[in-house]
Amino acid sequence: MPRIKSAIKRVQIAERNRLRNKATKATVRGLMKKVLSLSDAYAANQQQETLQEIQSAMSAAFSRIDKAAKTGVLHKNTAARRKARLARVVKLATASAGAS
Repeated sequence: MPRIKSAIKRVQIAERNRLRNKATKATVRGLMKKVLSLSDAYAANQQQETLQEIQSAMSAAFSRIDKAAKTGVLHKNTAARRKARLARVVKLATASAGAS
């Protein structure tokens, strides 16, 4: 453990930031799981309400991912990749539902 006052403060700040980053990443994962489960549910049985829920959940997930990338919690390429994966899954679910 550091003995210098400024180093002690840096340790405290690093811990605070680590916990904040951890919470943000957990939120992003939860929102992504919600979008994925909703798209699976929509593929199983096509209901208009589910499609609207998917759109709102996807919007919330995209917003949170962008905020995480902006604050440095996620790298910008990681954020772009996650958004692309979500968009692809939703597109496939809605396209397969529309085809059947």
